Amino acid sequence: MKRLFLFMLVFRLSIPSFSQEKIAVSTYFLIRHAEKNRSNPENKNPHLNAKGFERALRWSQVFKDIKLDFVYASDYNRTIETANPTAASHHLKVNKYHPINIDYKEFISKTKGKTVLIVGHNDSIPNFVNALIGKEKYTQIADSNNANLYIVTIIDGKSSDLRLYIK
Repeated sequence: MKRLFLFMLVFRLSIPSFSQEKIAVSTYFLIRHAEKNRSNPENKNPHLNAKGFERALRWSQVFKDIKLDFVYASDYNRTIETANPTAASHHLKVNKYHPINIDYKEFISKTKGKTVLIVGHNDSIPNFVNALIGKEKYTQIADSNNANLYIVTIIDGKSSDLRLYIK
């Protein structure tokens, strides 16, 4: 958590020099959905379990002081339920995206200069980050890990990225 706040402080201190030059700064926060109900292995669209709902609320606390412009989630119960507390606290709706059919170039263009939360899955979030940064850096998240936070910033077409683990 301290690393996130340190990163955001450094990031925010760098904004004035860029904003005076009218350079768009795009910031993306990407997380995997919180813990899901695994009681029925046949269920392809489970809801969050109690621990997952607690984590979704903790994510909303992580993002409470960050001005978000958009919240996106894949069209599954667990991702939408993870995104809902943060979206509600920012008075935003949850926009849906398809993790396989997304046009990343169009997405980057549409969200240029914005701050965006994206909620997905253990395979789609690393793919999304890789598409944003333009290189294959991240691999699938372990199935037991629901705590990664990826932060991607794109300034004048150049990206930087960071992965944090938020318990």
